[in-house]
Amino acid sequence: MKQMEKQDINGKESRCTIKEKGSTKNNNSNSSCCTTDSGSENHSEDNGHNHDHDHDHSHGDGSYFQMFFPSVISFCLLLIGIVFDNYFPQTWFTYWVRIGWYIVAYIPVGLPVLKETFESIKKGQFFSEFSLMVIATIGAFAIGQFPEGVAVMLFYGIGENLQGLAVKRAKSNIKLLLDQRPDFATVLEGDKTISIKASEIGIGAIIQLKPGEKLALDGKLLSKSATFNTAALTGESKPASKRKNDIVLAGMINLNTVVEIEVTTAYTDSKLSKILEMVQEATAKKAPTELFIRKFANLYTPIVVYLALAICLVPMFFVAHYVFSDWLYRALVFLVISCPCALVISIPLGYFGGIGAASKNGILFKGSNFLDIMAAIQVVVLDKTGTLTKGVFTVQKVVAVGISEQDLVQYTAALESKSTHPVGTAIVEYAKGLDKKINITEVQEIAGHGLKGKIDDIEIIVGNVNLMKKFNINYDLELDNSAFTIIVVAINKVYSGYFLIADEIKEDAKATIESLHKINVKTIMLSGDKQAVVDAVAKELNIELAFGDLLPENKAEHVEALKSQNLKVAFVGDGVNDAPVIALADAGIAMGGLGSDATIETADIVIQNDQPSKIYTAINIGKQTKKIVWQNITMAFVVKAVVLVLGAGGLATMWEAVFADVGVALLAILNAVRIQRMKF
Repeated sequence: MKQMEKQDINGKESRCTIKEKGSTKNNNSNSSCCTTDSGSENHSEDNGHNHDHDHDHSHGDGSYFQMFFPSVISFCLLLIGIVFDNYFPQTWFTYWVRIGWYIVAYIPVGLPVLKETFESIKKGQFFSEFSLMVIATIGAFAIGQFPEGVAVMLFYGIGENLQGLAVKRAKSNIKLLLDQRPDFATVLEGDKTISIKASEIGIGAIIQLKPGEKLALDGKLLSKSATFNTAALTGESKPASKRKNDIVLAGMINLNTVVEIEVTTAYTDSKLSKILEMVQEATAKKAPTELFIRKFANLYTPIVVYLALAICLVPMFFVAHYVFSDWLYRALVFLVISCPCALVISIPLGYFGGIGAASKNGILFKGSNFLDIMAAIQVVVLDKTGTLTKGVFTVQKVVAVGISEQDLVQYTAALESKSTHPVGTAIVEYAKGLDKKINITEVQEIAGHGLKGKIDDIEIIVGNVNLMKKFNINYDLELDNSAFTIIVVAINKVYSGYFLIADEIKEDAKATIESLHKINVKTIMLSGDKQAVVDAVAKELNIELAFGDLLPENKAEHVEALKSQNLKVAFVGDGVNDAPVIALADAGIAMGGLGSDATIETADIVIQNDQPSKIYTAINIGKQTKKIVWQNITMAFVVKAVVLVLGAGGLATMWEAVFADVGVALLAILNAVRIQRMKF
């Protein structure tokens, strides 16, 4: 994707202070980020024409007054002309003066459409909504229907402006995301400070981030702790607390204290950069409904032009008292009614609104086609670790036998502090601070089993049940049947209790499964963890089917089996080994906070805050978007069909034609923007 250097939208520099580490300076001056103007989503189209019918409804960033000023002028002149025609006739308001008056009223709103018609014809696109409007209004002038000719173009222009506002509103959620990354940083070189581009900061540099400043690059927190606003990345307003060595991402805002961060990722490779690329590329991938409407409009427009010609000319061979001007008027009414603007604007706008609503909720759809796919999902297949669970070992339960729980925890934590094993780390974290009076000596690691050491004259043995068997220590045999990790403790070769260690289930995991079941979406869990653990998690979450002890290729086989049954399948995962399965599923969903880069890039949908509940939200947004799109299609076809018949029969005037075109378009657009107001 071609990118351009982004200027800060407010004209201000977002700064953070850099202290270079060694000489690691990356002179990547060509690195760039996504544009942030109101047309930034138009990168895949020519001349900023970002809609299927090749013109732009965004109207730039001009004021409302500038946008509607031509329409106001035309409206005032039209109103005065109608008053002179019908209520206060003027002797001078006749013939060429009258014609000239309405031509002047026509020019402010008609000239832009005439230009668009000329541009379309130059590209070989004679049949467009612009040519329909021009033919209809010039035809109205030709038969002396001057007020109606001006009115058609006036209301069409007002409709275009209102559509432009709707498109602009739909873009606003995504545009806010595109403004999240700072471009500049202040580098400390000795006692001097130099303002440089963030794209020139090398990996390994140390960023000093002050309260209120926004992080420009991904990095590792070097300070003891900090609190960040992560709304730009996750859609969540709740601040996130980070500790030393935690990863922090570009776009996060420091909230409380000066911190130091070591840069770990190049500017263009940061998670936020990838998110921006995903969002900008999303509008280029059309939903099947959009593609159908685009093809339909290309076929539909020339057909209605030829039908209008037929309405005008064919009756002369069959009608006894044929009046050319009457049948031409019917044909012009038919043309105005048949303008496909309601379809070609409101439908892409509906999908764009769906992508915007998802972004606002911390979900990135990489194309509007995936909104349709999510609306049709029948089975959600979930990885366990990092998707339904937090991917972090924590102590779930402590049982002390013949010793106080406090002493058991302190003794065990003191010994485990000599180990780097994740299970040991979990116990140390659970102890919430070691008792410095406890002195551990003669620490011995027993490979694959655990640890042995001494506290004063007390011998402590900590490890799995096999370690107890090794030392012939009697313990509760029920522990052999546990699905989770059990750490058993013996003091002076006497069983003294155990710790139950498990990967903690995410808070919203159970509610997610319940929500999916309510909308008749089946859930299946696939995991590389042992079957007993997988079964225990599945039972707690009420997941129908769960398979453990799987390699990545085994997960792919399960998904292929589901697809062979003609089921629409979504797979949700976060690990690098999930990337092949995500690519295979109809909708691949990645957990974007903890997920690997390979998985995120392969996925069709990215959940930025790692919450499983967003899976249901994504399906709901897809369903609501599709519902709105089809409401618009049905309304447009029904109203236009009725008025087309009335117009061909001479029962509808140009005013009814204006409603059938502009009125239906506006109703469809108002319906389309509803999705941005919905709460998911």
